[in-house]
Amino acid sequence: MSESAASNYAGVWGNRIGFGHKAALLVIDFMKGYTTEGAPLYAPGVVTAVRIGGELLQVARETATPIIHTNIRYQPGSFQDGGMWVKKAPVMRDMVEGNPLAEFCAEVTPRDDELVITKQYASAFFGTSLAPTLHSQGVDTLILIGCSTSGCVRATAVDGVQHGFRVMVVRDGVGDRHEGPHEANLFDIDSKYGDVIDSGEAMAWLKR
Repeated sequence: MSESAASNYAGVWGNRIGFGHKAALLVIDFMKGYTTEGAPLYAPGVVTAVRIGGELLQVARETATPIIHTNIRYQPGSFQDGGMWVKKAPVMRDMVEGNPLAEFCAEVTPRDDELVITKQYASAFFGTSLAPTLHSQGVDTLILIGCSTSGCVRATAVDGVQHGFRVMVVRDGVGDRHEGPHEANLFDIDSKYGDVIDSGEAMAWLKR
């Protein structure tokens, strides 16, 4: 087919939803395994995203925006809490307490007063208290940064809209190990599950 994906989707998918009344910044799995060269999970696109994420995190702190971080942890040895996902993706076995690759990247390390939600699967909503935590604070908009675009970011975006949130994915604040899946998933998210925006737009809205 010679028709582009954008023209094929035009007028059918891609409606903009925009920001609501109150946003929270969700920082997804910015752990050193994704930014350490030679590590199995290393994703070059995440390196830049961490830097942008640090800038956006600072703006969120200055504007008293609710901030939630996620990480991944498994029971070492058995990894039974990883279920079928760890069987499908055994690379995730690095995510155990005490492994330096499972530590937060320095630029986006949570402060003591910032909530950290630990998960075992891709979506930050699956098996966690994220949705009720956000609803109890009156949050209707989620600004997503983190990694990876094709994995935990996409899964969280899909579940976010299904839980009734306006999902904003920061294009330069998310990353993946390859540009192809990164761009394809941003296209899908922007078409069907939320709005893909740049960090400048996110920061400007928070400052307002």
